[in-house]
Amino acid sequence: MRHSLPIAPQFYVTAPQACPYLGKRRERKLFTALQGDHAEKLNNSLSKQGFRRSQNVLYRPSCTDCAACLSARIRVADFAPKRGHKRITKRNEHLLRSPRSAWATEEQYALFRAYLDTRHADGGMADMDVFEFAAMIEETPVRTRVIEYRDQSADNALAAVCLTDILDDGLSLVYSFFAPDLQKNSLGTYVILDHINLALEAGLPYVYLGYWVPGSSKMGYKASFPALEVYVGGEWQALGKPEDYATQTHPLSTDPIAQQVAQISLPDLRGEE
Repeated sequence: MRHSLPIAPQFYVTAPQACPYLGKRRERKLFTALQGDHAEKLNNSLSKQGFRRSQNVLYRPSCTDCAACLSARIRVADFAPKRGHKRITKRNEHLLRSPRSAWATEEQYALFRAYLDTRHADGGMADMDVFEFAAMIEETPVRTRVIEYRDQSADNALAAVCLTDILDDGLSLVYSFFAPDLQKNSLGTYVILDHINLALEAGLPYVYLGYWVPGSSKMGYKASFPALEVYVGGEWQALGKPEDYATQTHPLSTDPIAQQVAQISLPDLRGEE
């Protein structure tokens, strides 16, 4: 199916497939191409409306009977680390942050494969080869960095990697992975904590975390971050109590796809083709 707005881009909907977060449900995505001179402006605008980037595509869940996937971001200025967050930061103080251009390396891919084989062997990315990995990293029409974290206590070994987009109002964590033998160090949480610091250094107000899914154990950790906002009903709001979002999984919680598209606010792209 294809739905259009008066000004490009074109929006499409994927066919339903098994949901990776909530059992016995089906997922569907609304997406559009991210290309051309207006890519940066479009990425900035749609990211603020719950969209995420994957290579040269922007997408947002658009399921027929569920609205549980809520885009989440942290208000950097209001973030106050919990005691557990301080312990995680202390535990990883030997790691050195190293920003790089969006260029894939064999070392990154080796870490990526070890991460998938240990933690997501049955996931949708389990069969990615080195060329698909390189495409994930390098096919970006916007400002993107690869943030590496190296272990200074172990010959500068690569411990974690985060593919990060630089938006006009924040940092968007596109995908991260880490050494599976360092799971006790809570590196996934540490990468988020360090990106909060990185956003502060850059004067950016938000860190975008992707989707928080009420009822999904895979995504539950995101609700533990203070100053978390979720995108609901066309606006950002403080998370509040996670249990208050149970109705998002109700089959009557979604709008028709045409109405969803009509409610998208696009930047002025005229004259940029």
